[in-house]
Amino acid sequence: MNSKMGSSSASLSEGIIKKIILTYTYISIWLFFSFSVIIYNKYILDKKLYNWPFPITLTMIHMSFSSVLSIILVRVFKVVEPPLHMTKSLYISSVLPIGILFALSLWLSNSAYIYLSVSFIQMLKALMPVIVYSISVMLKKEGFRTNTMVNMVSISIGVGIAAYGEAKFDLYGVVLQLGALLFEATRLVLIQILLTSKGIQLNPITSLYYIAPCCLVFLTIPWLVVEFPILRQQIGGFEFDLVIFGTNSLIAFGLNLAVFLLVGKTSALTMNVAGVVKDWLLIGFSWSVIKDTVTPINLVGYLLAFMGVVYYNRVKFQSLKAAEAQKSEKKEGVDEINDEEIGKKLLLDDRDSNGVKKDDS
Repeated sequence: MNSKMGSSSASLSEGIIKKIILTYTYISIWLFFSFSVIIYNKYILDKKLYNWPFPITLTMIHMSFSSVLSIILVRVFKVVEPPLHMTKSLYISSVLPIGILFALSLWLSNSAYIYLSVSFIQMLKALMPVIVYSISVMLKKEGFRTNTMVNMVSISIGVGIAAYGEAKFDLYGVVLQLGALLFEATRLVLIQILLTSKGIQLNPITSLYYIAPCCLVFLTIPWLVVEFPILRQQIGGFEFDLVIFGTNSLIAFGLNLAVFLLVGKTSALTMNVAGVVKDWLLIGFSWSVIKDTVTPINLVGYLLAFMGVVYYNRVKFQSLKAAEAQKSEKKEGVDEINDEEIGKKLLLDDRDSNGVKKDDS
Protein backbone atom coordinates (compact mmCIF):
# COMPACT_ATOMS: atom_id res chain seq x y z
CA MET A 1 0.00 0.00 0.00
CA ASN A 2 2.82 2.35 0.88
CA SER A 3 4.49 1.58 -2.43
CA LYS A 4 1.30 2.49 -4.29
CA MET A 5 1.03 5.77 -2.40
CA GLY A 6 4.68 6.47 -3.13
CA SER A 7 4.30 5.83 -6.84
CA SER A 8 1.11 7.93 -6.91
CA SER A 9 2.89 10.79 -5.16
CA ALA A 10 5.86 10.51 -7.52
CA SER A 11 3.63 10.59 -10.61
CA LEU A 12 1.74 13.54 -9.15
CA SER A 13 4.99 15.38 -8.57
CA GLU A 14 6.13 14.60 -12.11
CA GLY A 15 2.81 15.88 -13.45
CA ILE A 16 3.12 19.13 -11.48
CA ILE A 17 6.73 19.61 -12.57
CA LYS A 18 5.78 18.98 -16.19
CA LYS A 19 2.92 21.49 -15.95
CA ILE A 20 5.22 24.11 -14.41
CA ILE A 21 7.85 23.58 -17.12
CA LEU A 22 5.23 23.87 -19.89
CA THR A 23 3.72 27.00 -18.33
CA TYR A 24 7.08 28.73 -18.16
CA THR A 25 7.80 27.61 -21.72
CA TYR A 26 4.58 29.22 -22.96
CA ILE A 27 5.37 32.38 -20.98
CA SER A 28 8.91 32.50 -22.41
CA ILE A 29 7.61 32.15 -25.98
CA TRP A 30 5.09 34.96 -25.45
CA LEU A 31 7.71 37.18 -23.75
CA PHE A 32 10.10 36.66 -26.65
CA PHE A 33 7.60 37.64 -29.33
CA SER A 34 6.02 40.51 -27.37
CA PHE A 35 9.42 41.93 -26.42
CA SER A 36 10.77 41.48 -29.97
CA VAL A 37 7.83 43.21 -31.69
CA ILE A 38 8.19 46.35 -29.59
CA ILE A 39 11.98 46.57 -29.95
CA TYR A 40 11.86 45.72 -33.68
CA ASN A 41 9.23 48.38 -34.38
CA LYS A 42 11.29 50.91 -32.43
CA TYR A 43 14.38 49.96 -34.44
CA ILE A 44 12.62 50.40 -37.79
CA LEU A 45 10.79 53.64 -37.00
CA ASP A 46 13.40 55.53 -34.95
CA LYS A 47 15.28 58.13 -36.97
CA LYS A 48 18.48 57.37 -35.06
CA LEU A 49 18.34 53.64 -35.82
CA TYR A 50 16.99 52.16 -39.08
CA ASN A 51 15.40 55.54 -39.91
CA TRP A 52 12.21 54.49 -41.70
CA PRO A 53 9.62 56.80 -40.11
CA PHE A 54 6.51 55.55 -41.92
CA PRO A 55 4.24 54.09 -39.22
CA ILE A 56 1.14 53.82 -41.44
CA THR A 57 3.05 51.87 -44.08
CA LEU A 58 4.60 49.60 -41.45
CA THR A 59 1.19 48.91 -39.93
CA MET A 60 -0.26 48.17 -43.38
CA ILE A 61 2.57 45.73 -44.08
CA HIS A 62 1.74 43.93 -40.82
CA MET A 63 -1.98 43.88 -41.61
CA SER A 64 -1.36 42.55 -45.14
CA PHE A 65 0.85 39.78 -43.81
CA SER A 66 -1.59 38.94 -41.00
CA SER A 67 -4.57 38.94 -43.36
CA VAL A 68 -2.98 36.42 -45.72
CA LEU A 69 -1.71 34.10 -42.97
CA SER A 70 -4.91 34.21 -40.91
CA ILE A 71 -6.99 33.38 -43.99
CA ILE A 72 -4.68 30.42 -44.72
CA LEU A 73 -4.89 29.19 -41.11
CA VAL A 74 -8.68 29.52 -40.96
CA ARG A 75 -9.73 28.53 -44.48
CA VAL A 76 -7.00 26.14 -45.62
CA PHE A 77 -5.58 24.46 -42.50
CA LYS A 78 -8.72 25.07 -40.38
CA VAL A 79 -6.67 25.61 -37.22
CA VAL A 80 -9.66 27.39 -35.69
CA GLU A 81 -13.27 27.77 -36.74
CA PRO A 82 -14.76 31.26 -37.27
CA PRO A 83 -18.05 32.06 -35.47
CA LEU A 84 -20.91 30.44 -37.37
CA HIS A 85 -23.34 33.29 -36.79
CA MET A 86 -21.13 36.05 -38.22
CA THR A 87 -23.32 37.77 -40.81
CA LYS A 88 -22.64 40.70 -43.13
CA SER A 89 -24.82 43.06 -41.10
CA LEU A 90 -23.19 41.93 -37.84
CA TYR A 91 -19.74 42.42 -39.36
CA ILE A 92 -20.57 45.98 -40.45
CA SER A 93 -22.25 46.96 -37.19
CA SER A 94 -19.89 45.25 -34.75
CA VAL A 95 -16.56 44.19 -36.26
CA LEU A 96 -16.01 47.19 -38.54
CA PRO A 97 -16.01 49.84 -35.74
CA ILE A 98 -13.64 47.68 -33.70
CA GLY A 99 -11.35 47.26 -36.72
CA ILE A 100 -11.23 51.01 -37.35
CA LEU A 101 -10.37 51.71 -33.72
CA PHE A 102 -7.69 49.01 -33.84
CA ALA A 103 -6.17 50.57 -36.97
CA LEU A 104 -6.08 54.03 -35.37
CA SER A 105 -4.54 52.61 -32.19
CA LEU A 106 -1.77 50.79 -34.09
CA TRP A 107 -1.07 53.79 -36.30
CA LEU A 108 -0.67 56.22 -33.40
CA SER A 109 1.20 53.81 -31.12
CA ASN A 110 3.71 53.00 -33.86
CA SER A 111 4.05 56.71 -34.61
CA ALA A 112 4.95 57.38 -30.97
CA TYR A 113 8.13 55.29 -31.34
CA ILE A 114 9.54 58.00 -33.59
CA TYR A 115 9.40 60.57 -30.79
CA LEU A 116 9.50 58.71 -27.46
CA SER A 117 11.73 56.14 -25.79
CA VAL A 118 10.56 52.57 -25.27
CA SER A 119 10.80 52.98 -21.50
CA PHE A 120 8.65 56.12 -21.41
CA ILE A 121 6.04 54.56 -23.69
CA GLN A 122 5.74 51.61 -21.28
CA MET A 123 5.25 54.07 -18.43
CA LEU A 124 2.50 55.90 -20.30
CA LYS A 125 0.76 52.58 -20.96
CA ALA A 126 0.11 52.31 -17.22
CA LEU A 127 -2.76 54.74 -17.89
CA MET A 128 -4.72 52.06 -19.75
CA PRO A 129 -6.83 50.95 -16.73
CA VAL A 130 -7.67 54.60 -16.03
CA ILE A 131 -8.93 55.19 -19.55
CA VAL A 132 -10.77 51.84 -19.77
CA TYR A 133 -12.50 52.46 -16.42
CA SER A 134 -13.47 56.03 -17.36
CA ILE A 135 -14.96 54.94 -20.70
CA SER A 136 -16.74 52.02 -19.05
CA VAL A 137 -18.34 54.37 -16.53
CA MET A 138 -19.37 56.84 -19.24
CA LEU A 139 -20.93 54.07 -21.31
CA LYS A 140 -22.56 52.62 -18.14
CA LYS A 141 -20.74 49.31 -18.48
CA GLU A 142 -19.33 49.74 -15.00
CA GLY A 143 -20.57 51.59 -11.94
CA PHE A 144 -18.77 54.58 -10.44
CA ARG A 145 -16.93 53.76 -7.22
CA THR A 146 -15.13 56.37 -5.16
CA ASN A 147 -12.34 54.04 -4.02
CA THR A 148 -11.71 52.92 -7.61
CA MET A 149 -11.56 56.52 -8.80
CA VAL A 150 -9.07 57.34 -6.02
CA ASN A 151 -6.95 54.47 -7.30
CA MET A 152 -7.24 55.80 -10.87
CA VAL A 153 -6.09 59.22 -9.65
CA SER A 154 -3.05 57.64 -7.96
CA ILE A 155 -2.12 55.88 -11.21
CA SER A 156 -2.50 59.14 -13.12
CA ILE A 157 -0.32 60.99 -10.60
CA GLY A 158 2.34 58.31 -10.92
CA VAL A 159 2.38 58.60 -14.71
CA GLY A 160 2.43 62.40 -14.36
CA ILE A 161 5.51 62.19 -12.14
CA ALA A 162 7.18 59.84 -14.65
CA ALA A 163 6.40 62.30 -17.44
CA TYR A 164 7.79 65.18 -15.37
CA GLY A 165 11.03 63.28 -14.93
CA GLU A 166 11.33 62.29 -18.60
CA ALA A 167 14.67 63.55 -19.92
CA LYS A 168 13.56 63.66 -23.58
CA PHE A 169 9.93 64.70 -23.20
CA ASP A 170 8.18 65.27 -26.53
CA LEU A 171 4.65 66.67 -26.32
CA TYR A 172 3.67 65.51 -29.81
CA GLY A 173 4.85 61.97 -29.05
CA VAL A 174 2.90 61.96 -25.77
CA VAL A 175 -0.25 63.10 -27.58
CA LEU A 176 0.20 60.30 -30.11
CA GLN A 177 0.62 57.65 -27.41
CA LEU A 178 -2.31 58.95 -25.36
CA GLY A 179 -4.42 58.95 -28.51
CA ALA A 180 -3.41 55.33 -29.15
CA LEU A 181 -4.41 54.39 -25.59
CA LEU A 182 -7.75 56.18 -25.97
CA PHE A 183 -8.60 54.32 -29.19
CA GLU A 184 -7.43 51.00 -27.75
CA ALA A 185 -9.41 51.45 -24.53
CA THR A 186 -12.53 52.34 -26.52
CA ARG A 187 -11.97 49.24 -28.67
CA LEU A 188 -11.71 46.99 -25.62
CA VAL A 189 -14.95 48.35 -24.14
CA LEU A 190 -16.74 48.06 -27.49
CA ILE A 191 -15.65 44.42 -27.76
CA GLN A 192 -17.71 43.80 -24.63
CA ILE A 193 -20.67 45.78 -25.95
CA LEU A 194 -20.70 44.73 -29.62
CA LEU A 195 -19.30 41.19 -29.53
CA THR A 196 -19.10 39.52 -26.13
CA SER A 197 -22.63 40.58 -25.13
CA LYS A 198 -23.88 38.90 -28.32
CA GLY A 199 -22.08 35.67 -27.52
CA ILE A 200 -19.33 36.15 -30.13
CA GLN A 201 -15.89 35.09 -28.93
CA LEU A 202 -12.88 35.85 -31.13
CA ASN A 203 -9.46 34.39 -30.39
CA PRO A 204 -6.28 36.10 -31.71
CA ILE A 205 -6.39 34.20 -35.03
CA THR A 206 -10.08 34.77 -35.81
CA SER A 207 -9.68 38.38 -34.65
CA LEU A 208 -7.01 38.90 -37.30
CA TYR A 209 -9.10 36.97 -39.83
CA TYR A 210 -11.93 39.49 -39.49
CA ILE A 211 -10.14 42.66 -38.38
CA ALA A 212 -6.80 42.73 -40.27
CA PRO A 213 -8.37 43.18 -43.75
CA CYS A 214 -10.63 45.90 -42.33
CA CYS A 215 -7.60 47.71 -40.83
CA LEU A 216 -5.72 47.45 -44.11
CA VAL A 217 -8.55 49.02 -46.12
CA PHE A 218 -9.14 51.80 -43.60
CA LEU A 219 -5.43 52.73 -43.32
CA THR A 220 -5.21 53.11 -47.08
CA ILE A 221 -7.06 56.45 -46.81
CA PRO A 222 -4.59 58.29 -44.52
CA TRP A 223 -1.67 56.49 -46.19
CA LEU A 224 -2.52 57.95 -49.61
CA VAL A 225 -2.60 61.44 -48.11
CA VAL A 226 0.23 61.35 -45.54
CA GLU A 227 2.92 58.85 -46.53
CA PHE A 228 2.43 57.78 -50.13
CA PRO A 229 3.54 61.15 -51.62
CA ILE A 230 6.77 61.00 -49.58
CA LEU A 231 7.47 57.37 -50.44
CA ARG A 232 6.86 58.08 -54.12
CA GLN A 233 9.52 60.79 -54.04
CA GLN A 234 11.98 58.33 -52.51
CA ILE A 235 11.67 55.74 -55.28
CA GLY A 236 15.19 55.13 -56.47
CA GLY A 237 16.66 56.52 -53.26
CA PHE A 238 15.12 53.90 -51.00
CA GLU A 239 15.22 50.15 -51.41
CA PHE A 240 12.50 48.08 -49.76
CA ASP A 241 14.29 45.61 -47.47
CA LEU A 242 12.33 42.37 -47.76
CA VAL A 243 14.35 40.68 -45.00
CA ILE A 244 13.75 43.45 -42.45
CA PHE A 245 10.03 43.90 -43.13
CA GLY A 246 9.42 40.20 -43.73
CA THR A 247 10.92 39.11 -40.42
CA ASN A 248 9.28 42.03 -38.64
CA SER A 249 5.84 41.00 -39.96
CA LEU A 250 6.50 37.35 -39.16
CA ILE A 251 7.38 38.20 -35.55
CA ALA A 252 4.30 40.43 -35.26
CA PHE A 253 2.11 37.56 -36.45
CA GLY A 254 3.99 35.13 -34.23
CA LEU A 255 2.98 37.26 -31.25
CA ASN A 256 -0.69 36.57 -31.98
CA LEU A 257 -0.02 32.84 -32.14
CA ALA A 258 1.95 33.09 -28.88
CA VAL A 259 -1.02 34.81 -27.24
CA PHE A 260 -3.29 32.05 -28.53
CA LEU A 261 -0.92 29.42 -27.11
CA LEU A 262 -0.38 31.09 -23.72
CA VAL A 263 -4.04 31.89 -23.05
CA GLY A 264 -5.23 28.56 -24.42
CA LYS A 265 -2.79 26.43 -22.43
CA THR A 266 -2.71 28.49 -19.21
CA SER A 267 -4.95 31.53 -18.78
CA ALA A 268 -5.20 35.18 -19.75
CA LEU A 269 -4.49 35.98 -16.11
CA THR A 270 -1.09 34.31 -16.51
CA MET A 271 -0.39 36.55 -19.49
CA ASN A 272 -1.31 39.62 -17.44
CA VAL A 273 1.18 38.66 -14.75
CA ALA A 274 3.86 37.90 -17.36
CA GLY A 275 3.20 41.32 -18.87
CA VAL A 276 4.40 42.96 -15.67
CA VAL A 277 7.75 41.22 -16.09
CA LYS A 278 7.87 42.28 -19.74
CA ASP A 279 7.30 45.96 -18.88
CA TRP A 280 10.22 46.05 -16.47
CA LEU A 281 12.43 44.11 -18.91
CA LEU A 282 11.66 46.67 -21.62
CA ILE A 283 12.51 49.56 -19.32
CA GLY A 284 15.80 47.88 -18.38
CA PHE A 285 16.60 47.07 -22.02
CA SER A 286 15.77 50.61 -23.13
CA TRP A 287 18.15 52.01 -20.51
CA SER A 288 21.03 49.53 -20.85
CA VAL A 289 21.08 48.64 -24.57
CA ILE A 290 19.32 51.42 -26.48
CA LYS A 291 20.86 53.91 -24.02
CA ASP A 292 17.63 55.78 -23.38
CA THR A 293 17.80 57.99 -20.32
CA VAL A 294 15.76 56.68 -17.39
CA THR A 295 15.80 59.13 -14.47
CA PRO A 296 15.11 58.39 -10.78
CA ILE A 297 11.95 60.51 -11.06
CA ASN A 298 10.86 58.32 -13.99
CA LEU A 299 11.20 55.21 -11.87
CA VAL A 300 9.51 56.68 -8.79
CA GLY A 301 6.53 57.83 -10.88
CA TYR A 302 6.22 54.53 -12.73
CA LEU A 303 6.55 52.53 -9.49
CA LEU A 304 3.64 54.51 -8.01
CA ALA A 305 1.55 53.95 -11.14
CA PHE A 306 2.57 50.28 -11.23
CA MET A 307 1.46 49.73 -7.64
CA GLY A 308 -1.87 51.36 -8.45
CA VAL A 309 -2.39 49.09 -11.46
CA VAL A 310 -1.50 45.98 -9.43
CA TYR A 311 -3.91 46.99 -6.68
CA TYR A 312 -6.69 47.71 -9.19
CA ASN A 313 -6.24 44.34 -10.88
CA ARG A 314 -6.22 42.60 -7.48
CA VAL A 315 -9.48 44.26 -6.43
CA LYS A 316 -11.08 43.51 -9.77
CA PHE A 317 -9.92 39.90 -9.60
CA GLN A 318 -11.43 39.48 -6.14
CA SER A 319 -14.75 41.00 -7.21
CA LEU A 320 -14.91 38.80 -10.31
CA LYS A 321 -14.00 35.77 -8.23
CA ALA A 322 -16.80 36.52 -5.77
CA ALA A 323 -19.27 37.02 -8.63
CA GLU A 324 -18.23 33.74 -10.21
CA ALA A 325 -18.61 32.00 -6.84
CA GLN A 326 -22.17 33.25 -6.44
CA LYS A 327 -23.01 32.26 -9.99
CA SER A 328 -21.51 28.82 -9.48
CA GLU A 329 -23.42 28.30 -6.24
CA LYS A 330 -26.74 29.21 -7.85
CA LYS A 331 -26.35 27.10 -10.97
CA GLU A 332 -24.26 24.14 -9.89
CA GLY A 333 -23.70 24.42 -6.15
CA VAL A 334 -19.97 24.26 -6.76
CA ASP A 335 -17.50 26.68 -5.19
CA GLU A 336 -14.69 26.22 -7.72
CA ILE A 337 -13.67 29.32 -9.66
CA ASN A 338 -12.31 29.12 -13.16
CA ASP A 339 -9.25 31.41 -13.19
CA GLU A 340 -9.08 31.31 -16.99
CA GLU A 341 -12.54 32.85 -17.35
CA ILE A 342 -11.66 35.50 -14.77
CA GLY A 343 -8.39 36.16 -16.57
CA LYS A 344 -10.17 36.68 -19.89
CA LYS A 345 -12.30 39.38 -18.30
CA LEU A 346 -9.19 40.96 -16.80
CA LEU A 347 -7.79 41.44 -20.31
CA LEU A 348 -9.78 44.67 -20.44
CA ASP A 349 -7.29 46.15 -17.97
CA ASP A 350 -4.42 45.76 -20.43
CA ARG A 351 -1.25 45.89 -18.29
CA ASP A 352 0.73 45.89 -22.13
CA SER A 353 -0.47 44.86 -22.16
CA ASN A 354 -1.56 44.73 -24.31
CA GLY A 355 -3.10 43.58 -26.50
CA VAL A 356 -5.52 40.54 -25.43
CA LYS A 357 -2.98 43.08 -24.16
CA LYS A 358 -2.28 44.63 -27.38
CA ASP A 359 1.31 44.89 -28.36
CA ASP A 360 2.13 47.26 -31.17
CA SER A 361 2.15 45.14 -34.30
